[in-house]
Amino acid sequence: MNTLTILWMALPFFAGFTIFIIPQLDRYLVSFTAVASAVFAVKVFLMNSPIALQLIDSAGVTLLIDQLSGYFILTNALVTTAVILYCVQTGKSSFFYAQMIILHGSLNAAFICTDFMSLYVALEVSGIGASLLVSYPRTDRSIWVALRYLFVSNIAMLFYLIGAVLVYKAHHSFSFEGLRGAPPEALALIFMALLTKAGIFVSGLWLPLTHSESETPVSALLSGIVVKAGAFPLVRCALILEEVSPIVQLFGVGTAILGVSYALFEKDTKRLLAFSTVSQLGWIICAPAVAGFYTLTHGLVKSSLFLIAGNLPSRDFKTLQTNPMPTSLWIPLVVASLSICGFPLLAGFEAKMLTLKNVLSWQSIPMNLAAVGTVICFSKLMFLPHGNAEPKQPKHIGFWLAIGLLLGGLIVANAVHYELYTVANILKAIGIVVVGAVIYLALIQRWTLNLPRKFEEFEHLTGVMTLIAVLLFWLAWSGH
Repeated sequence: MNTLTILWMALPFFAGFTIFIIPQLDRYLVSFTAVASAVFAVKVFLMNSPIALQLIDSAGVTLLIDQLSGYFILTNALVTTAVILYCVQTGKSSFFYAQMIILHGSLNAAFICTDFMSLYVALEVSGIGASLLVSYPRTDRSIWVALRYLFVSNIAMLFYLIGAVLVYKAHHSFSFEGLRGAPPEALALIFMALLTKAGIFVSGLWLPLTHSESETPVSALLSGIVVKAGAFPLVRCALILEEVSPIVQLFGVGTAILGVSYALFEKDTKRLLAFSTVSQLGWIICAPAVAGFYTLTHGLVKSSLFLIAGNLPSRDFKTLQTNPMPTSLWIPLVVASLSICGFPLLAGFEAKMLTLKNVLSWQSIPMNLAAVGTVICFSKLMFLPHGNAEPKQPKHIGFWLAIGLLLGGLIVANAVHYELYTVANILKAIGIVVVGAVIYLALIQRWTLNLPRKFEEFEHLTGVMTLIAVLLFWLAWSGH
């Protein structure tokens, strides 16, 4: 299995560089690589015990492959496969496919790292790959958004490196366990960078513009899996170091509330989905023990929603409310929205109930409020008018294959935690959906509120990083 793991890690990078040499093989190589990742993830779930690898020496690369990694790897595989299917008939160049599969490989690497230096390399490669995909249209707007994303990411990772050096200075090891006993500023700098990379709390306010302004398949990748690369090490550290877990969970609750508060009053479909991603990242890290399954369901849902949103007649809610969308688009939109709201018969129900059962007592009320807020947000999509009019441009077969894979995955994954289908859980989930829908129809639908975008500006994004680092230092120092 060790040799197989190394080959699996190397495959995406080999495929990416081969595409540059033989571009005619682009679709075949990326498809094979994505399927290989899915097969590897299934094999991980079938293992009797986790795999731990240590390369070079105690200061070198350390890897851990367990069920948590398996969920993130499977999400990466399914989301990437869906995007490949979507892009088949869109005329994307071999450069696009090469960058996408290199990004896929760097994310896989991030999901098995347990040392700060190898994680640094994986995150940097994924950041470069993601920025190149964002800038793919080569318009002035897309290039600026990509550079903005890259600048924010690189600034955060510079602080991360300083934190990693402080960990090594304390223990002569870059292992995640080195945070225990390291100076508080090490945790503050590393976690600030990871929160920024993941798009968590106010340090993640770069996310809405980046995700909403990217091309449809790139938005699906970014929201479906790329931001999870920053969330994964936070979850892993919380599971390894119990003294770190309260800090991660605190940011989880704050992020869930912040994201949904912004999404409530959004007038743009893609920005609503982007702010929802911020909120859902809070759900992932608020209960680290069950983060893997929530990551899988969110990846499938959000990728499908971005693919659907990119094919709606307009991004503006006012336009959509006066121009009915085709029923053929409305049905998958509602199915995906119901899943993220936690409605029974879809995997989102199990993910929501599993998370709510694993949160701490002080988290329960705000997370239930965040659940209701999620329903209110997605009611804006579910209650859009629809009709039988055919779209002006018929959707290509790749779109339907991608949506079928993602929504089919939500139905199949619904069998993973079937024990959660109790009368109490079903009634609670339905109650949350009903309350959220009623609040939307009675109140939110009639409100018009323009939230400031001041903190999304580049200069404020860098300033917020400093404030978050100070907050993290105080939290880490208080826990010492």
